[in-house]
Amino acid sequence: MSQTPPPNEAPVSSPCRGNILLAEDDPIYRWLLQSQLVKWGYRVVAVKNGLEAWEALQAADAPQMAILDWIMPGLDGVELCRRIRATEQGAYRYVLLLTAKHHKEDVVAGLDAGADDYLTKPFNVDELRARVHAGSRILELQAALIKTQGALQFEAAHDRLTGLWNRGAIVDLLQREALRSMRSGQPLGVIVADLDHFKQINDSYGHLAGDAVLCEVSRRLIEAVRSYDYVGRYGGEEFLIVLEECAAADLNATAERVRHHIAECPVDIGTVQVSVTISLGLVCAIADGPDSLVPEDLVRAADSALYCAKANGRNRAETAPIMSQAGRVGA
Repeated sequence: MSQTPPPNEAPVSSPCRGNILLAEDDPIYRWLLQSQLVKWGYRVVAVKNGLEAWEALQAADAPQMAILDWIMPGLDGVELCRRIRATEQGAYRYVLLLTAKHHKEDVVAGLDAGADDYLTKPFNVDELRARVHAGSRILELQAALIKTQGALQFEAAHDRLTGLWNRGAIVDLLQREALRSMRSGQPLGVIVADLDHFKQINDSYGHLAGDAVLCEVSRRLIEAVRSYDYVGRYGGEEFLIVLEECAAADLNATAERVRHHIAECPVDIGTVQVSVTISLGLVCAIADGPDSLVPEDLVRAADSALYCAKANGRNRAETAPIMSQAGRVGA
């Protein structure tokens, strides 16, 4: 009696190496392929025709590797390859074409359609394993490259010490939010904040202590604003905060919350506790037409208000007049 389990019996799984979509209309071949893939540690999504395979590939968590039979009902493997390549976005999908065709022109047609590799029927188990593992290595390399790219993008836009947006990124975000505000007519809030007497901290406790203060202040700034507001390190001990759809009253309330959150508890530096305060300059901008909000003017107005806060005793927030009328300070 045959020891081969029926095609609908699930093979026993080993530790998972990744997801594979298997599209094969022959139930015996489908089970044989699935059983070997599961044995090698892959998690398999098995379907019986090209249309089901195409539907499975539209899912958000669709496998990055697909093994497709060339001849299937509804949609054959070659046409499925063409669809995958024509609509491909984001991460690359590795396609192994399974075929009973042996002529060189058929193989070339399959590769031209977008297949990365092919395997002829009846397949050799060792060859199947080697080709699937080769595809897995390519996908692992892709994942590593994407991770590295993401890390480089984060580093390019964030301050290395504090993790906040860096100067270039926060200025770009201000530009974007100014454009959004001009389209929507909603007010835009801008805060320029500067730590008080920060040089004394560096002089008294050293620059490493100053770095620790900057990191803790950055953490508190993030806690004090809304989750969708933007906080950037503008330079040294100065910060730029961009608050979308923020009316004047809300802007003042946010600034007071920030000021209190910084001053309420000393910053621990080893065995020493350092009291830290912050001064803030605020401006609420209201667009009244295209090109009516100029980011440089917004920062300049908030910076002037910050200067007033410093001159009036520090540890306080001062508000510039509401900005409107093509970026000029209005009443």
